[in-house]
Amino acid sequence: MGTDNSFGKARRLLNAEEYSRVFDGAEARASHKHLLLLARTSTRPGHRLGLVIAKKNIRLAAQRNRIKRVAREVFRVLPDSEPSLDVILLARRGLDQLDNEALSTILRQQWQKLIGHASKLHQATEH
Repeated sequence: MGTDNSFGKARRLLNAEEYSRVFDGAEARASHKHLLLLARTSTRPGHRLGLVIAKKNIRLAAQRNRIKRVAREVFRVLPDSEPSLDVILLARRGLDQLDNEALSTILRQQWQKLIGHASKLHQATEH
């Protein structure tokens, strides 16, 4: 359920194999100047999130951690929807310049875009 208050292992991509599966077979993407979301449908129930916040793009550890915290929070409160997705968030330069509210807004907007793409793909494969 999307309203669960935890962000446990079931909600995260945990290893290189899971990340590679999304990178190599991304079925949907939502691109923004400051970030990129890649997604692939999953057979598991519920969405899972992986974060790639490179030191090259976000210099300060405190900023990387803040971005991860905000991303997890936005992701945690999303409603569950079909299809279930494995999602990777890739930070781009400048993401650390946004305040938490702007970051949350952008993440929610890009999520809607991603769900739209994924739903179209899901419907196309069912017919």
